Amino acid sequence: QVQLVESGGGLVQAGGSLRLSCAASGSIFSINAMGWYRQAPGKQRELVATITNGGFADYADSVKGRFTVFRDYAKNTVYLQMNSLKPEDTAVYYCNAQSYFRKDYWGQGTQVTVSS
Repeated sequence: QVQLVESGGGLVQAGGSLRLSCAASGSIFSINAMGWYRQAPGKQRELVATITNGGFADYADSVKGRFTVFRDYAKNTVYLQMNSLKPEDTAVYYCNAQSYFRKDYWGQGTQVTVSS
């Protein structure tokens, strides 16, 4: 089992920045990739960004050039640096870890609200 604890959400004005953090514990050795998803009210959960153990990162088109996902392997932590935030980025952001066995683990979610 893998446990994920997120932090860093909050309220920010449009154009501002936030950094989300997600610390993993438990069966760390089983993790193949980590990343972030988000879910806005009335919408389905969607991929924001992921990064593999090898450092390959993938982003949703809507956040490319504004968001950066990176990992601190020593701290078993994944980060999401969000710049140039827009009101449409408002959502609950969930940390995700995927194991080599394709099992998904989720954090509890952290609210990000961007005011116009």
